Amino acid sequence: MNKKVLMVNGSPRQNGNTARALKEVADALAKEGVDSEIVWIGVQPVRGCIACGQCQKKNLGRCAFDDDIANRIVEKLADADGFVLGSPTYYGQPNGALLAVWQRVCFSASARVQGKPAACIAVCRRGGSTAAFQAMNMPFEMLNCPLVTSQYWNIAFGRAEGECGADTEGMQTMRMMARNMAWLIKSLKDNPPPARELWQPMNFIR
Repeated sequence: MNKKVLMVNGSPRQNGNTARALKEVADALAKEGVDSEIVWIGVQPVRGCIACGQCQKKNLGRCAFDDDIANRIVEKLADADGFVLGSPTYYGQPNGALLAVWQRVCFSASARVQGKPAACIAVCRRGGSTAAFQAMNMPFEMLNCPLVTSQYWNIAFGRAEGECGADTEGMQTMRMMARNMAWLIKSLKDNPPPARELWQPMNFIR
């Protein structure tokens, strides 16, 4: 069975620069024999996490709220061997809708994300991309996911729709990240990551 990478387009523009960067990744993955699927978060309202804890208390494995794209993404996690999140940069941050959705995905279905290779892509017109890139990486670092790197940060520049395709270094970075992703996924097949230690939570305020 072919390996598969689930990619999330966190832009409200379905065919904008984030989509263009993800397509470059998808094409490079295909050349390495790895399938991919791009899920667009869309433009409909999404919920932020309200810390109700129902997903954990009832062991749902999904968010308790089922009226937006979050659980549609959760349903696809189990079949994915790796993940790529892509987002435009708004005020030095990823799109808020993507953060709202992905936080709920990671909290309610963390077992389906843990330990799988992951990468993030930030697209911007000019500045703030490194901060957005870092913010998207943070959940993966908490979930023991190997972060897939490239020859530069996974960033592409462009303003008009699809313009980042003319960012030759940015597209090269996407392709190299995809090749690294394919290599890592294949390598983990026979050499899985170490088992996580039992969580020992500690609060600093007693």
